[in-house]
Amino acid sequence: MIMRCMIVDDEPLAVDLLASYVAKTPFLSLTGTYNSAIEAVRDIKENKSDLIFLDIQMPELSGIELAHIIPEDTKIIFTTAFSQYAIDGYKVNAIDYLLKPISYGDFLQSVTRAYERPADGRKYRVSQEKRFFFIRSEYKLVKIQLDDILYIEGLKDYVRIYLEGDMKPVTSLMNMKKMEDYLPCPEFMRVHRSYIVHMPKVKVIDRSRIAFGDTFIPVSDSYKDSLMKHLEANCI
Repeated sequence: MIMRCMIVDDEPLAVDLLASYVAKTPFLSLTGTYNSAIEAVRDIKENKSDLIFLDIQMPELSGIELAHIIPEDTKIIFTTAFSQYAIDGYKVNAIDYLLKPISYGDFLQSVTRAYERPADGRKYRVSQEKRFFFIRSEYKLVKIQLDDILYIEGLKDYVRIYLEGDMKPVTSLMNMKKMEDYLPCPEFMRVHRSYIVHMPKVKVIDRSRIAFGDTFIPVSDSYKDSLMKHLEANCI
């Protein structure tokens, strides 16, 4: 399957670089490039794309503002020169964000993630406006606030959601893949086959383990690269 994509960035050099990356990636096809979000608005619904590379900081209309009017089944990868904007990607369920200058290795990792995610993945994600979802647990529907989640543990065919404060963990019949696809990324990141962590709640990482009080979440080698990329973008 070929994934159609467009580039929206007010820096011509950034557009040219991304276009060259698209050209040498076999499963991507470029449908258009735009030097402003305003310019892209006219074509974004008519010139249907599967994926949009979207700069965050642009004059008149920002990438975040444009993301709110992009069709829900269109995947978004944000590009930015400023790591402090990465948190904005949480609000619109972006697949990933790329920190400039962008290497082809980072680009390929992001687009592979986008390629592998179902086209309708964003439709099933939790509402970013409401910031909650309901989950079945012990024959009841339990309301879970995103902001209360610390981390999620996978237990074979079940997940256990650990919450902030004295709230009891909530257990539900569900696999980790479904939970991972449902939660906004990179706000929630999978760091191990058995764990998803809520990144804004992470305060201490000690020798490849994430500490939540006296509990330590292991970071496996297969997820370490994506976690370190996220951390490096937010380190000073």
